[in-house]
Amino acid sequence: MEEILSRFAPAQKELIAILHAVQAEYGYIPKEAIARMSRFLHVSEGEIFGVLTFYKGFRLEPRGKFLITVCLGTACHVRGGANIAAELERRLKIKAGGTTPDREFSLETVNCLGCCAIGPVVAVDGDYHGHATVRKVETILKKYQSPQKSEATGQKSKSSKSTAPRPGLLSRRPENQGSMTKGKES
Repeated sequence: MEEILSRFAPAQKELIAILHAVQAEYGYIPKEAIARMSRFLHVSEGEIFGVLTFYKGFRLEPRGKFLITVCLGTACHVRGGANIAAELERRLKIKAGGTTPDREFSLETVNCLGCCAIGPVVAVDGDYHGHATVRKVETILKKYQSPQKSEATGQKSKSSKSTAPRPGLLSRRPENQGSMTKGKES
């Protein structure tokens, strides 16, 4: 934390930049970091908490290994996006905005992912699963579950992130910026 703070002036105008740096380092904003920033910037913890809760991009809890984002924009909503979100909540046993106890998955909903033509869409860490359905939720989750969970169900699964796009999804990974690719649906 001290190394992060050393890069900034002790001025209130630095708060958002410091929050971004802390989250980049820890993956979320730990409570201890809020107390330390409060002393460093001479602002109350309440002010910092107010900024944290105003901006959706900051997290107060650790995020899961995989972030699942379900689009609930108009095009996805009318095609069943809310039902897909509900199925993910049911299978993961968490509500949108939450993280599974094993920190394997975090689930969030957004108003639009910007790919309405392939909606409804479920994105997992930048892998876009288009034309998603409630029936495809299990298949999507199995691609990202840890090997231990998959062995219990007798299924092979993806245990670590790959840099290559997988069939049936649109990839927005950094190596594919500017040339989005779409594979055949399996």
